[in-house]
Amino acid sequence: MTDRLRAIEGLALVAALTAVFDGVHALGDQFAQREHDALTKGMHGSHLVYENDGSLVEENPWRHGREGRACTASAYGRRSVSRHVASYSAVQLASTLTVTRTLGYRVPAKALLAGAAINAITHGILDRRDPLIWLAEKTGKGGYVKHATVVRKAGGEGTEYPKAVQDVSGPGTALMELDEAAHRAIGVAAALVTTWITLRTGRRR
Repeated sequence: MTDRLRAIEGLALVAALTAVFDGVHALGDQFAQREHDALTKGMHGSHLVYENDGSLVEENPWRHGREGRACTASAYGRRSVSRHVASYSAVQLASTLTVTRTLGYRVPAKALLAGAAINAITHGILDRRDPLIWLAEKTGKGGYVKHATVVRKAGGEGTEYPKAVQDVSGPGTALMELDEAAHRAIGVAAALVTTWITLRTGRRR
């Protein structure tokens, strides 16, 4: 393969991968994510919560057996974000394979896994929220994060949020916008790494 053809192949592949990563991002990040994981993946702290639902032990200390198993809030948050990252990665990998195989192109497994690992690891780190808040402050976006929040309407008696609450990280907030921007930028880097490994592997068809 000439250098020119190799460059064209690389540009086409990185464009296709970037489009796939970006196109299915919301599907993996929103539709495939369990609602409970979305609410608990940012939990931090050394206080104890129940393993089965993440509720505070101190609010109901009388559970026993499997229902009474507890862990720290930080451990619970890590489990939630791990489940989310797993489903997100599955959507991304399946979509990438579907697009490339449909067009008769085989991306080597090690290239696919390298790109998936970049997206998965960084996704998990950012979704723990504290690292994202730190990054926002370091890049001068702390005021933006504090200002652009939303108020979630009250759900009424018997609901999880009976009163209106201020949300600093969910949809419509500055932190959510920064989160999406970071994920998409990392997706471009992951596509580039995947392509770089692919071009150096040799047989791809």
